[in-house]
Amino acid sequence: MKRLSQLSRSIKGSVAIVTGAASGMGRATAHLFADEGARVAIMDINGDALGEVADEIRSVGAQVLALTADLSVRDAVEQAVNEVATHFGAIDILVNNAGLVVPTTVDADNFGEAWDTSLAVMTGAQAWAIRAALPSLRESAHPRIVNIASTEALGATRYGSAYVVAKHASVGLTRAMAVDLGKEGITVNSVCPGPIHTGITSGITDDDKATFANRRTVLRRYGEPEEVAHATLSLVLPAAGFTTGAMLVVDGGVTIRNA
Repeated sequence: MKRLSQLSRSIKGSVAIVTGAASGMGRATAHLFADEGARVAIMDINGDALGEVADEIRSVGAQVLALTADLSVRDAVEQAVNEVATHFGAIDILVNNAGLVVPTTVDADNFGEAWDTSLAVMTGAQAWAIRAALPSLRESAHPRIVNIASTEALGATRYGSAYVVAKHASVGLTRAMAVDLGKEGITVNSVCPGPIHTGITSGITDDDKATFANRRTVLRRYGEPEEVAHATLSLVLPAAGFTTGAMLVVDGGVTIRNA
């Protein structure tokens, strides 16, 4: 009997870039991709932590290239992506995961700095990385781009104005790039995590996390970085070639719960 399934769910041998890979969701994504047989390039401003992640990945026999880079700087982003293309000779998958939170309000003294940094890291760096990777992606059999946004792209939280704007812009970038690149078969999608155990949320007490999870999430808990990584993996598979411009929400049901 002829098999009904014809499309591959393997990224073995693919070259994948993961930014912000020194911790949290980026680290989990890099590990998962390596476990799935991809050759992984990881980027982060935290060189020491990034080196530890690279050692972890090498310890299981996977290929990894670690590049310390300030992703708020356009030239640094472009140089790092170009180095990946030179080192591996290809780029098939780009995951723009790097992020940060600078609490601020519109009348705060730090608003200008928070605004510039947030947009540079969580929107500008995504655009510059995509542009730099395009020559290689155009040569790939299954070119995939995933921008990590947030449920803050679907609403807003107090004191997070710069972050909220950057994540809304990330989703807009995803949709615009999906339209621009669709004719070339390059898919561009967003993942929108909700409350996840990461460095960004590490300052929240366990009691406050439990209160929030019970009040707001359907699953009554925070998510784990690997759960977001698996959502990202689903969008970069060769079999995911007809999904583009989408927002995949990974939030334990925060955005669907009214009461």
